[in-house]
Amino acid sequence: MLKIGEFSRLVDVPVKTLRYYDEIGLFKSDYIDEQTGYRFYSFEQLPRLNRLLALKDLGMSLSQIDQMLKEDLSADQLRGMLLLKQAELEDLARDIRERIARVGARLSLIETEDKMPDYEVVIKTVEPILVASKQEAIPNVETIGSVMDRLYNAIVGHIVKHKGQFAGPGLTLWHEWGENLQVEATLPIKKSIPEGDGVKVQELLSDQMACLVHHGGFEGFPRAYQSIIQWIEANGYEITGPNRQVHLQFRPDGDPKDYVTEIQFPVAKV
Repeated sequence: MLKIGEFSRLVDVPVKTLRYYDEIGLFKSDYIDEQTGYRFYSFEQLPRLNRLLALKDLGMSLSQIDQMLKEDLSADQLRGMLLLKQAELEDLARDIRERIARVGARLSLIETEDKMPDYEVVIKTVEPILVASKQEAIPNVETIGSVMDRLYNAIVGHIVKHKGQFAGPGLTLWHEWGENLQVEATLPIKKSIPEGDGVKVQELLSDQMACLVHHGGFEGFPRAYQSIIQWIEANGYEITGPNRQVHLQFRPDGDPKDYVTEIQFPVAKV
């Protein structure tokens, strides 16, 4: 028989850990002296401890190891537990590879511009939202402001007319760019109202978005859009639908330097 300190040195497991394994019933000592309370271990226990340590090295939790050490588990059950752990580790490895890629993209950007980027891009899942909306083609960029004013005024009037309740900041959806600008103004509402006068009611579905926050007027949008598109491409994503501008802080008669806009692009891994 070996005292706990001697056994600890033999198996290279701290005494504190052996005591904890004993307390939770995972690896019991072979004998406890009733007078002194000293724990003693035998050489016959080494195979079980080695299996415990091997399973722990695979990343199994102590509760999983406890299950796997039970003799009544079938081979299929053991195989299933190991396959689940394999899938979990593969997911973890993929997350680490993606994080390494993001670090590399950040380093490349800093090397190019010799400074930290102006914007931080994050990936998040946006919740579904019920909106009243109206869409229109924009003939040229010079008319964007007047078209947006007209669209939002029409939506506000329609919501008020049908006694709807506003539920958050407005969103602008861009369906087309280039020569065929297609914009959709939307306002979140708490519950459905009748459609009409070109205003439709719909639910914007949940989606995974690449997002950045822009502080200031709309004249700074080109730089913000350039930053988020560069980030999407550098980090192995592709754009999957129309992007959104969420006008978190905006007043038509306010100072543009106080505007806060979140730019969102639906994305998926390439």
